[in-house]
Amino acid sequence: MTSTPAARTGDATLGKAADENFPVAPFFLPRAWRGDLMAVYGFARLVDDIGDGDLAPGGADARHLGLEPEQSDDRLAMLDALETDLRRVFATTGEEPHHPLLRTLRPTARRRALTPEPFLGLIEANRQDQKVRRYGTYAELAAYCELSANPVGRLVLALTGTTSPERVRRSDAVCTALQIVEHLQDVAEDLERDRIYLPAEDMERFRVTETDLAAPSAGASVRALIAYEAQRASDLLDEGPALVGSVDGRLKLLLAGFVGGGRSALTAISAAGFDVLPGPPKATKPSLLREVGTVLRRARGER
Repeated sequence: MTSTPAARTGDATLGKAADENFPVAPFFLPRAWRGDLMAVYGFARLVDDIGDGDLAPGGADARHLGLEPEQSDDRLAMLDALETDLRRVFATTGEEPHHPLLRTLRPTARRRALTPEPFLGLIEANRQDQKVRRYGTYAELAAYCELSANPVGRLVLALTGTTSPERVRRSDAVCTALQIVEHLQDVAEDLERDRIYLPAEDMERFRVTETDLAAPSAGASVRALIAYEAQRASDLLDEGPALVGSVDGRLKLLLAGFVGGGRSALTAISAAGFDVLPGPPKATKPSLLREVGTVLRRARGER
């Protein structure tokens, strides 16, 4: 059977799941969970691709959102159109969503009684990326992560019916950590986009300039800064075992995969001597499996 253009649009976005630091919808989960997780991932990946200018060429996403193909490069217009389409997902009357990934999301949102707020947060984070290129303090960066990362963990809890105030608190810490880890891996790539997610107060403390970040490899001051931020992420990931220990069954494995993914990425950064400038240090599969096992052992002690 020949795939439709709409299907190909969705497939191109969903195919990026294999490049994430953590397993998005691993095989051991029930099929219904996997489908719902991929529906949420499809939206999250689409909004990030719009914000980063990483959409597939040809303008198909713009057309699906009711814009002209040449408007694909107008990121704010695309994000506004995406928000309009997202509101169709949650509307009880009117037309169905236009973009194929949002049409897929609609039954998941209804079946799992999801609310629009986490999705709107992801859109707002990407709007902020178009306007804010530097962060003065860690508090400012954490507020950005509240929009860009924490909604994903909250959605996972909502999809699996396990939301509680304490789990949300721990999930927020883990998700903020995962966002920081991604920023550390992508320092050079982000700088090419004129973005720096290393807090200016920390750069000043370690005597790191933007010129230092543009070098082909990191000097001692940059490595010290990256090590400092990596420890920050590691401390946040310490909330992970208690979160994992608070749930049962296959969800325990999924959450351990998220936490272990962050840990293994930090291991890769450390193994690179905290020199992230030549390219993002990537975790190996054996490292991921080891870290997941460690998280599960620690989780048993947290119960």
